[in-house]
Amino acid sequence: MAAATGVFAVACGGTQSTTMTVIGPPVGLEPFYQQKLSWSDCRDGFQCATLKVPRDYARPGGRQLKISVIRLPAKDGSRRIGSLVTNPGGPGASGVSFLRTSSQAFGAALRDRFDLVGFDPRGVGKSEPVRCFDSRQAEQRLFADPPAARSQINAVVMFWRAFVAACQARSGANLPYVGTVNAARDMDVLRAALGDKRLTYIGFSYGTYLGAFYADQFPRNVRALVLDGASDPKLTGEEFLLGHAQGFETALRAFAAYCVKIAGCPLGAGSVDKAVDKISDLQERAARKPLKNRAGDHSPVDDDVVTQGIYMALYSRNAWPELRRALTQAIDDGDGTGLFKLGDEQEAVDSTGALKAVNCVDKPFPPDLAAVENLADRAGKVAPHFGSFIVWPWLPCAYWPVRPTRQPRAATAAGAPPILVIGTTRDPATPYKWAQSLADQLTSGVLLTYDGDGHTAYLSNTEQCIRQPVEQYLINAQPPQRGITCKQQPLDPAGKGAPS
Repeated sequence: MAAATGVFAVACGGTQSTTMTVIGPPVGLEPFYQQKLSWSDCRDGFQCATLKVPRDYARPGGRQLKISVIRLPAKDGSRRIGSLVTNPGGPGASGVSFLRTSSQAFGAALRDRFDLVGFDPRGVGKSEPVRCFDSRQAEQRLFADPPAARSQINAVVMFWRAFVAACQARSGANLPYVGTVNAARDMDVLRAALGDKRLTYIGFSYGTYLGAFYADQFPRNVRALVLDGASDPKLTGEEFLLGHAQGFETALRAFAAYCVKIAGCPLGAGSVDKAVDKISDLQERAARKPLKNRAGDHSPVDDDVVTQGIYMALYSRNAWPELRRALTQAIDDGDGTGLFKLGDEQEAVDSTGALKAVNCVDKPFPPDLAAVENLADRAGKVAPHFGSFIVWPWLPCAYWPVRPTRQPRAATAAGAPPILVIGTTRDPATPYKWAQSLADQLTSGVLLTYDGDGHTAYLSNTEQCIRQPVEQYLINAQPPQRGITCKQQPLDPAGKGAPS
């Protein structure tokens, strides 16, 4: 899942950290805060460096971790404000790769006035990544089917137990230290090493969770924070998964409403209810007899591959026309090639170790097999097309060697300047109500609503009613008025319009 997920818990031992409200270096951490980054050219105008942080903030004299950092220097050095630190989400997504591929999606005014900065959080990418299985073939099985019958449960349990054992064997020494609390502390060390007195930041999806943790630990070190596609720090793992599944069910109905208005829609020309029933029929058909596949390894496309393709396409409204064509191919011709391609996300496979490692320590998930089964059943009732598919991959948290050391609670960031929270009304991965909740929790939260589809709003849209207030806030540290709603442009049958 690309999407995942105060006063946050105080350190007791080495895995969590005290709430910080000072601007200067915390006592004992001066060498880290006073380090100077050594930048070197790393192609295409980017510069790269390595940040050193303590693995365990309670024992700063112990082992250090190396955090991979990248920046694109401001184009207008004479008007440079400072650094704009970014995080693309996950957890597990590489901030270094994200900046390389997405820097031009940031507005020209931001690229002129800020050094755009990305980093791989601890356990991710090039920052001592969590490794589990030692072959690409084994990692591909991470999208193994949820059990369709009780007879399959033992195999699923054995697979995830083997996965957890592999994570422990290859990355066990770092697993207690990869949670978001420590990643937020790393981000404050990065702020200081960049030479910024206060942090200017934009985070997407899980990056909002990281940003909320940062603001709550370091409220006086905040200059401006944009949290786009907000996750709610108050949620347990169970609540997170139920909300995530319901979000995708909402997004599926929005796609169906778009499709049935188009001539030749494979879901028919009737009601949205009848259209989503046709999705159910396709899932059941592929479970009985998998569809053919002309791509990749040509493995047949069963119901879970069908679901994976739909799931990935719903992240972006720009993918809806392609999803419509893939469903036509599957329903009319029994060919699942298009759905296979939509769901073939190697980056998600590569980041699964970090995804589980961070989430399993950040919040409590169902603690045993019976609890996971129960939650999968409940999720299937509120989100019949996605519930079980979303819940079962979180079984490994029941076997994870590091238990969560904090309970979810509100992020208040008392004393911080205004923080801008963006919520998309039909966001599949981070439902709009999570943005509403986060904006309410933050004592200085300001909610900007995007009435539209797709996951997150700023980077993937051209509407000035989103981009202008975000950019003006980051530049001037002045938020937009409360209560503003930006409406997404319609998507025409050819797929044109503001993509999301």
